[in-house]
Amino acid sequence: MNPIDMLKAIEKLNASLYGKDFLLTWDKSVDELKLVLQTAELLKALYEDNLSLRLFETGLAVSNFRDNSTRTRFSFASASNLLGLAVQDLDEGKSQIAHGETVRETANMISFLTQIIGIRDDMYLGAGHTYQLEVGAALDDGFNQGVLPQRPGIVNLQCDIDHPTQSMADLCWLKEHFGSLDNLRGKKIAMTWAYSPSYGKPLSVPQGIIGLMTRFGMDVTLAHPTGYDLIPEVVELAERQAMSSGGSFRQVNTMEEAFEGAEIVYPKSWAPYKVMQKRTDLLRAGDAEGLKKLEKKALAQNAQFKNWHTDEKIMASTHRAEALYMHCLPADITGVSCPAGEVSEGVFEKYRIPTYKEASYKPFVIAAMMLTNRMADVPGTLAELMEYPVERVLNVNALPPVYKAAPKAKAKKTAKKPAKKAPAKKKTAKK
Repeated sequence: MNPIDMLKAIEKLNASLYGKDFLLTWDKSVDELKLVLQTAELLKALYEDNLSLRLFETGLAVSNFRDNSTRTRFSFASASNLLGLAVQDLDEGKSQIAHGETVRETANMISFLTQIIGIRDDMYLGAGHTYQLEVGAALDDGFNQGVLPQRPGIVNLQCDIDHPTQSMADLCWLKEHFGSLDNLRGKKIAMTWAYSPSYGKPLSVPQGIIGLMTRFGMDVTLAHPTGYDLIPEVVELAERQAMSSGGSFRQVNTMEEAFEGAEIVYPKSWAPYKVMQKRTDLLRAGDAEGLKKLEKKALAQNAQFKNWHTDEKIMASTHRAEALYMHCLPADITGVSCPAGEVSEGVFEKYRIPTYKEASYKPFVIAAMMLTNRMADVPGTLAELMEYPVERVLNVNALPPVYKAAPKAKAKKTAKKPAKKAPAKKKTAKK
């Protein structure tokens, strides 16, 4: 599909995310999810055609990473720069938060000229999503009281419940790989636990996958050893969504059953729900000794399930022995990054480039979440970029001829008017 057809598809959607934070995929309608997906795809196409996508002359995008990150951190910075925003990282260790500054105060102090705040807070079960809501409430108060000239939007860069930028990037990749969202209907995707030599991996990736893929008529299978449960409310949500979309959702206790006949497999380690609850209590209490004991116990529990490992043998049981392997990365690769892990070197190497392509959608998904939050008329904004194209990298190649036929922008042209000349000073005759 060419960019003009992509734009026409966006115009047909009955959806708006203007001024709406993007925290959980299941809080959005299917059309709102499609709006982000299709905007991300168009931004990617325009970027590859060398169009500048700078929508902001000034403004900040503030990132608040309370946990380590590579892909999401750089994707947020890339997305912000793509739209013309400067990135400022909120390092809580260098802020007044360490001296007792409240969330309400911090949220306002960083937001005077800010357009978007991206937050990653996945370490504490029951806290990350709550923190994002607290920041949102503080921003509402600051804007309503006339402190902030605009209310910044919030993008969830991963919390304890969901990882929407990851799952939406995954869905973009699935749409590309299988040709369309309609082609995903009836496809079997296996979201399975896999062995890892570490124990504290968040629940938000598997929860994000079952919480999103059940919206699009897919046959979703969740597999994990006994005791490695996810948050019960999210699992129940996935069941309801599958019924509504015409898909299916089931849980099994073996990787073999999940992989059998699957067209997509997503083997990924996570910590048991109850372990994460206990870990949160110990972290909040500052109980270092308790954390050591919990880690030792959890790793011993993990070691009982080293057979939950993706190798060539189990991949042979998938649909035509060619299921699409997916991972949010970094994967624990047996014999490469660890002695024993989630996936064999052979399987990972076979799908290494596809997983990189999967990850490559994340900057555009985040940019789409930003754009749809800040722009009231998304099709008009995108049409204007296409109607008055500017090269992203100057003097490299001429812009593709397709933009000569770009539709007229719905929104008024926002090109700067020439500044008025100051009135000439009257000359005074010399006496």
